[in-house]
Amino acid sequence: QVQMVESGGGLVQAGGSLTLSCSASGDNFSKWRIGWFRQVPGKEREFVAAISWSGGTTNYADSVKGRFAVSRDNAKRTAFLQMNDLKPEDTAVYYCGTRLSTGLSASALDYGFWGQGTQVTVSS
Repeated sequence: QVQMVESGGGLVQAGGSLTLSCSASGDNFSKWRIGWFRQVPGKEREFVAAISWSGGTTNYADSVKGRFAVSRDNAKRTAFLQMNDLKPEDTAVYYCGTRLSTGLSASALDYGFWGQGTQVTVSS
């Protein structure tokens, strides 16, 4: 059974930074693409970033390009989302999900094994 655990969220002022972590159980972490998504109440889960199994390819939503960076450490079974220059509109619960198929999809439907999420709140 795969388990994903997100951590690192918190309250930060606009312009600040946070680094989220996504830790996974199981032996196949290095084979998975990892996607980061976020969700606010009443809205669908929104794509933020994704990273290939090797870390050599990444994909970002236009809204976070240049501010967020996704990375991974396969030896530690952990993926990271470095978030800089945070804005109030980045406030959401952030989730990581896994994907075995090729491609860094921006659709939440293409990912599975979601964690419980971590809350990020950016004050103005």
